Amino acid sequence: MEPATTGALRYAVRAAMPRARADLADLVAIRSVADPSVEPVSECRRAAEAVQRLLTEVGVGDVHAVETSDGSLAVLGHTPGPPGAPTVLLYSHYDVQPAGDEREWLTPPWELTEVDERWYGRGAADCKGNLVMHLTALRALGQPFPVGVRVVCEGSEEQSSGGLEALVRSNPEAFAAEVVLVADAGNVELGVPSVTTSLRGTGSVLVTVRTMERPAHSGMFGGAAPRRAAGAGPHARDAARHGRRDDRAGAGGRAALEWRGIPARAVPRRGRRAAGGAGPGPRGGG
Repeated sequence: MEPATTGALRYAVRAAMPRARADLADLVAIRSVADPSVEPVSECRRAAEAVQRLLTEVGVGDVHAVETSDGSLAVLGHTPGPPGAPTVLLYSHYDVQPAGDEREWLTPPWELTEVDERWYGRGAADCKGNLVMHLTALRALGQPFPVGVRVVCEGSEEQSSGGLEALVRSNPEAFAAEVVLVADAGNVELGVPSVTTSLRGTGSVLVTVRTMERPAHSGMFGGAAPRRAAGAGPHARDAARHGRRDDRAGAGGRAALEWRGIPARAVPRRGRRAAGGAGPGPRGGG
């Protein structure tokens, strides 16, 4: 098969847009929130089945769902390429964020709606629309594909619950590729195709600090009974500076650095007396 020209690919993509919209509408209608307290588990199962069907239709081979350690289903597929051709892994996810209060939406969250030539709906961009981009690109390329194609469609990305990470560690061969294309970013401007080459990344941190039940005079007890901020150290301060504020970290709350206290022998003798209430404590904590 001769490689498709750029003009031929553009024509094929334009011709495939009605089908792309129909696929996206079907996917948006599935309430695939990977949290059973928000939407039933059956919705994510239904989304996984739809993804398997769509990937099989566009020619991806060996499409199947794998249950991961967090209970979600990851949809995998693989079509080997011609001899000597690289393999490209296409990543997306079919789970979405909760819709929240649907009365706050200007359009129905679970119904793909066009407004000013843009399509709106929960997951229309993140990340069902990006999955449809993969499907449309594979339809435009036609078969046989000029490269090897692996597909990974995650079912719990929005929850950060580690299911896919555990699957990669336990079965790395299923993810072997020369190039990974993550369809979970954005364009710098409407109508300008963009390729994001690197991302800063993110992390989730739970900081728990335990100290005295009630305030104490810093001059008397500051050396022996550290404050919450002192116990957590720079990690907690950095998290507070760069992350979200959490009301649980307030007075009387618990704000993943665990401080287990200081052994008694590590506290100067005069500090121990202060902590025990016998005699003055000369070490002030501020």
